[in-house]
Amino acid sequence: MREKVFLLGCLLLIGAFWGFTQPLTKVAVSEGYRQFGLIFWQIVISAVILGAISLIRGAPLPLKMPHLIAYTMIALIGTIIPNGASYQAMVHLPAGLLAILLSTIPMLAFPMALALRNEPFRVRRLLGLGLGCAAMIMIALPETSLPDRAMIAFLPLAMIAPLCYAFEGNYVARWGVAGLDPFQLMFGASLVGVVITLPLAVGSGQFVDPRTEWNAPEIALVLSSTIHAFTYTAYVWMISRAGPVFAVQVSYPVTAFGLIWSMILLGERYSPWIWAAFAVMLVGLTLVQPRPRLLDSAAPLRETD
Repeated sequence: MREKVFLLGCLLLIGAFWGFTQPLTKVAVSEGYRQFGLIFWQIVISAVILGAISLIRGAPLPLKMPHLIAYTMIALIGTIIPNGASYQAMVHLPAGLLAILLSTIPMLAFPMALALRNEPFRVRRLLGLGLGCAAMIMIALPETSLPDRAMIAFLPLAMIAPLCYAFEGNYVARWGVAGLDPFQLMFGASLVGVVITLPLAVGSGQFVDPRTEWNAPEIALVLSSTIHAFTYTAYVWMISRAGPVFAVQVSYPVTAFGLIWSMILLGERYSPWIWAAFAVMLVGLTLVQPRPRLLDSAAPLRETD
């Protein structure tokens, strides 16, 4: 029971901070900054923080080929691709709506898990997947669901991040991370991410010069990047500690806190259709997720190779 309470508390804490990054991201893109420049500095900040932690821990960074593959995959599907899409979508969509869409991660993970034979088929979870689709229809089709009907065009872009996160969980469960612990994995992924995103930021003309005058977007970028470094590492730790079945439930608090923070900090308000879709999504999320088993049979990441 003590272990259960501890893990549930960690889950809520991770969700609260992860949800806080939604309105911060909205602020970061509010004055013209775009995805590659923002992602580069986000990864740099993460690399500095995680590098300092690794130095304190005295843990070397493995650099064999399996480790490099793990770093690259996590950098691409865990940060660069999903965050690039989210930054673009955030320019056009409310932050709270993107928080709701993040709750589709377990629903998208279910068919992937079936395809990869990570999990068995369950009718209950198929019903949950159907409710998730119904919630998406409730967001997209009614004319009064979104502040502007033109926003519908950006919903597919906003779904790229949940797709990536859903695949990431299945990738880790199926192929592991070459025996890396969460800090090693995220530090290595951050270093690889810096190498990938620097030429993208410079070549696209989106590089953000830190010597500029600092206002709300710059502060939001640093704050969200710092939170991202710790929450994402904590999420990977949660998978290693309690298994992917339990860790994926972070979707609940991320979605709830994302809505709450967006309403408090950005003054966002949502139509009855959005709230109804949120309720349907939560029911579907309850059905589609595997029944949590603390410290389930999934092997810890540090023991997977």
